[in-house]
Amino acid sequence: MHFLEFNNVSFSYDSKLIINNYSFYVDKGEILMIKGRSGIGKSTLLRLISGLEEVSTGEIFLDGIKITNEKIEKRNIGYLFQEFALFPHLNVYDNISFGLSKLKKEEKKEKVTNLLELIELIGYEKRYPHELSGGEKQRVALARSLAITPKLLLLDEPFSSLNIELREKLRQDLKGLLKKIGITTIIVSHDLDDSIIADRLINME
Repeated sequence: MHFLEFNNVSFSYDSKLIINNYSFYVDKGEILMIKGRSGIGKSTLLRLISGLEEVSTGEIFLDGIKITNEKIEKRNIGYLFQEFALFPHLNVYDNISFGLSKLKKEEKKEKVTNLLELIELIGYEKRYPHELSGGEKQRVALARSLAITPKLLLLDEPFSSLNIELREKLRQDLKGLLKKIGITTIIVSHDLDDSIIADRLINME
C-alpha cells in the first residue's frame, strides 16, 4: 500500500461536479507535484485530503488508515496555504507555536527554536508578519505547518505570491529543506518550473 492513496474520489459543490472519480498516490518520503491550470480543482484535492472539504464518493487512505471521514485535527496533516495565512497580530514565535498549546512552555520553546534554526530565522522571534519579506513569511508559514510534526505536508501554490527572482531561490531552498526533513509532500501548482522541487509530476486534466 502507498503512503497516501486517493482512490476514485469525487466531489461536488452546489450540484456542480468539481472532482470526478480522481485517483493518485504518494509514497512515503516522496515529493509529488500535481500540475494543472487554474480552476481545475488542484486546491480542492488538498482540501479533501486535509478534511477542509468532505468527499462525495471515494476513499482516502493515509499511512494505511482510512481518513475519508476523519476529523481534521486527527489527520495530522500540515497545510501551507497559498497566501501563507500568518496571524498579523502574532509575532513569529507565536505564529509558529500556535498549534502547540498542549506542550509545556520549555517543550514549546525547544520545538520553536529547532524550527527557527531549520528555516534559518533565528533572531526573528519577536518580528511581526508585516516586518517580514515574502520569502521570510513563507518560511514562517512552513515552520508553523511543520510544528505539529505532520505525517503529510500539503503546499498550495507555494510561490505564486512571490516575484520571479525570489521564486527561483526559494524553490532550491524548499527542496533542500523538505529532503532534509524527509517528509512526504504534495505540491499543487500551475507553474511547471515548480516541478524542480518534486520527485514526480502528474498532470491534472
